[in-house]
Amino acid sequence: MHTVRTIADVRSMVRLWRGQGERIAFVPTMGNLHAGHIHLVNQARRRADRVVVSIFVNPMQFGANEDFASYPRTLSEDSIKLAENGAHLLFVPEAGELYPRGVAGATRVEVPGISDILCGASRPGHFTGVATVVNTLFNIVQPDMAVFGEKDYQQLLVIRRMVADLCLPVTVVGVPTVREADGLAMSSRNSYLTAEERARAPQVYQVLCQVRGRIQDGEADYAAIEAGAEQALIAAGFRPDYVSVRRAEDLMPASVADQTLVILAAARLGKTRLIDNLPIELKNRQQNPIISV
Repeated sequence: MHTVRTIADVRSMVRLWRGQGERIAFVPTMGNLHAGHIHLVNQARRRADRVVVSIFVNPMQFGANEDFASYPRTLSEDSIKLAENGAHLLFVPEAGELYPRGVAGATRVEVPGISDILCGASRPGHFTGVATVVNTLFNIVQPDMAVFGEKDYQQLLVIRRMVADLCLPVTVVGVPTVREADGLAMSSRNSYLTAEERARAPQVYQVLCQVRGRIQDGEADYAAIEAGAEQALIAAGFRPDYVSVRRAEDLMPASVADQTLVILAAARLGKTRLIDNLPIELKNRQQNPIISV
């Protein structure tokens, strides 16, 4: 595996592979890699001849009081994992390489609407930072495809919308969430959890499963279901930002007529913000769903 730090070096390697007729897959990350990231790399290897991975803790997507300074940086360990799992190129740029005029002076990419709800409401400007850096990385690497985890479901839809609107020649591949044995979605920020918090953290997934079960049983008063789920999280010691039942294709509020849904949640436990989601298909919904009165 080659490790490079400059745009010129990435383009030189990609140009060589392109000349050999090889397909390129890209996995952008912020490092502190876990088994979920490695699963993305493995999925990329199955789909392409060459796999490029980036590690960049992007300052533009962190708010003023968020964890940019303390975000785990584990480059040596990450490099070993990537080499052992077949990555071909690791791009580790400094901030100045991607933002030569600084973050404040950088051109930005905004995806309106879908960026402003759910996590976008809780973290203003976050998805502008995500869209900007991913667009920049796409322009540098110029991959045939890019692989993202579905745990960050809203992020995945923001990137898909950006790719469609800007006519970027990149296929965006979503990969189902990788979970711990107790159901907790794998995340680099799980390392912030204390032992006691780690024992409680899977309750986010359990609440999502309960919501899915209620909907599959025919309940359709989504506002009541969401409120009940938030109360369950509060009772378990979480501080929920939201639990929401949305239309999977665009994250608009779900209606009884919608059949392809996603249930999303964000909640804080101690200093850690956990996010998770579950898809749900309702092709066999009964004709008269149960609506609370």
